[in-house]
Amino acid sequence: MALYEHVFLARQDMSAQQVDALVEQYKGVIEANGGKVGRIENWGLKSLTYRIQKNRKAHYALMDIDAPAAALHEMERQMRINEDILRYMSIAVEAHEEGPSAMMQKRDRDDRPRRDGDRPDRGPREGGFADRGPRPERGDREDRPRRPREDRI
Repeated sequence: MALYEHVFLARQDMSAQQVDALVEQYKGVIEANGGKVGRIENWGLKSLTYRIQKNRKAHYALMDIDAPAAALHEMERQMRINEDILRYMSIAVEAHEEGPSAMMQKRDRDDRPRRDGDRPDRGPREGGFADRGPRPERGDREDRPRRPREDRI
């Protein structure tokens, strides 16, 4: 059997319990066709980059699947019919990741650069701007030769 990571987006007006019911429904489809579902993550309601079927947000869910291709095709067929599913994507993987996915990992606030200008990669700055030294002289505008413009000719 092949290993897959499957993510789907459900409509924004569904409740979290309804999304969990969808996950259980599709888990049953996979198990009925000889597969098994490992990790299940509900990523919650997130904003979409662009509107999909008049929805600005969607409930995201991830499933790690170990199943034959026929079981995955049957689940995707049922997702195409369901009006509550906005999008889905299945990806074949070599092995499932251990632990929480990247979406569920809490990013450590100490790793991000601070807003006060103390950046570890550039060093402290004075006055908000890096010192580049004095500006070069531009000279007078009258001394520079003028180029003919096409609208003047």
